[in-house]
Amino acid sequence: MTLRLYDTATASVRDFVPVHPGQVGIYHCGLTVQGAPHVGHIYKEVVFDVLRRWFERSGYQVTVIANVTDIDDKILAKSAERSVPWWAHAYEFERELHWAYEVLGCRPPTYEPRATGHIPEMIEMIGELIERGHAYAAPDGSGDVYFDVKSWPAYGALSHQKIADMEPAEDADPRGKRDPRDFALWKGYTEGTPRTASWPTPWGRGRPGWHLECSAMAGKYLGDEFDIHGGGLDLRFPHHENELAQSTAVGQKFARTWMHSALVTTAGEKMSKSMGNGAVVRNVVQRVRPIELRYYLVQSHYRSVVEFSFEALEEAAKSFQRVDGFVTRATEVTGGVDAASELPSEFVAALDDDLGTPAAVAVLHNTVRDGNKLVADGDSAALRESLAAVRGMLDVLGLDPLAEPWVSRSAAGDELTGVVDGLVKALLEQRAAARERKDYAASDAIRDQLKSLGVVVEDTPQGPRWTIAASNTEGQ
Repeated sequence: MTLRLYDTATASVRDFVPVHPGQVGIYHCGLTVQGAPHVGHIYKEVVFDVLRRWFERSGYQVTVIANVTDIDDKILAKSAERSVPWWAHAYEFERELHWAYEVLGCRPPTYEPRATGHIPEMIEMIGELIERGHAYAAPDGSGDVYFDVKSWPAYGALSHQKIADMEPAEDADPRGKRDPRDFALWKGYTEGTPRTASWPTPWGRGRPGWHLECSAMAGKYLGDEFDIHGGGLDLRFPHHENELAQSTAVGQKFARTWMHSALVTTAGEKMSKSMGNGAVVRNVVQRVRPIELRYYLVQSHYRSVVEFSFEALEEAAKSFQRVDGFVTRATEVTGGVDAASELPSEFVAALDDDLGTPAAVAVLHNTVRDGNKLVADGDSAALRESLAAVRGMLDVLGLDPLAEPWVSRSAAGDELTGVVDGLVKALLEQRAAARERKDYAASDAIRDQLKSLGVVVEDTPQGPRWTIAASNTEGQ
């Protein structure tokens, strides 16, 4: 089956045909580093990480460009509130973004350009747009430069809107605009803002408009035409619409496919810091393991809204713990196997069908269920095959607990785990002795004491096993 992806521009699922055979170029809009990333931000990162892994598993050489917007009105405003330089504020939260990438097992982009590092490319692009009659400098000498939306008949094609039906662009002061829907390519310097947040241009000092930044960086690193441009659904308009207009207006073909991940909501509203309902990643991973948060996000289809709640998150964590538990038990019984290179056909078909992770996760759980039936009988070829298939599927989803980065994190706690394991084993030996002498009251008391500490005991044919419910750290 050919990989098929939903294209926002055509509102249809289409066969993926790369610009260059065997290669994939992906640009997805990174974070404006104004604050710590929340689950809504990182959802898109997980989606495109799974997409990248699937392309690589399918034999493609993948280039991923994900920018960092490190100059923006919100960055200037929030840094001023904190009385810190804007560039220090941006760098602080850029590092927080990198931490969130890493903690959720997302591979870093091939390259991560910063907006402030590409001012010359932006100035060059503005000049070309003016020369072609698609942009103009504000006549009031403010230094503002705007894109003339009426000069580009295809404006609105991505979001399927007509210019006449659009609201005025709110990304800049309307001073000097020919039409209120024209959007800012360049924002002239104004008194009271840091001079370090401005650069000289033929039209006056200023800073770039948000939309211009991505057009310049995508074109620089992926060329005039590339395979996939992505981001959250909230970026479709105006951000991606404006990118498409700018880039095609200078003669580029730009992206062949536009992919948008759905929003993460809380109480039916878009998750955002300004609403005060943002679940910051650093806080959420105190409630569940990072691998469980990733599973929670992976199990939903990328075009389906994720209604975030801690109750749903904890249910997802329990679901993943069943998968994790099978991997641990089967590895103990078999001595371990490598992840399978050939995956179940139903799993492959699911991901080839517009990255259908819900169906893929269902195949994963079915394989785990069948594998659990084999564990009690000890090592066998069938159990090894089942474990290899599960690890292969988990690898594609970025969830294999025996692969990086998860295995290193587990190993980092081995010293403490050994101490806890010894203490729990001592209690389990006392429990076993009580059961042998048929002192079930003492046996139950030990089990209840362990349970009160968060240690769950499971009696298996191979002997008692224990897990710490909160983190699912396992022993035997």
